[in-house]
Amino acid sequence: MVEPMIPIGAAIAFGLGAIGTGMAQAKIGAAGAGVIAEKPELFGLALVFLALPETLVILGFVIAAIILFVLV
Repeated sequence: MVEPMIPIGAAIAFGLGAIGTGMAQAKIGAAGAGVIAEKPELFGLALVFLALPETLVILGFVIAAIILFVLV
């Protein structure tokens, strides 16, 4: 009974990470566009802040891979 739940757990780990990243990047992207419009020299900093939430998707993918390939 536990075995069919393993892929569901992996999907939740990856899916929620992706949803959270999308929500964060939407707000960061809007704020970054405003900052770049006023101070174009801050483009690099805005780009770094936009890339930071991507680590959440990568972590979710790693956890999902561990769940699928190690626990099965």
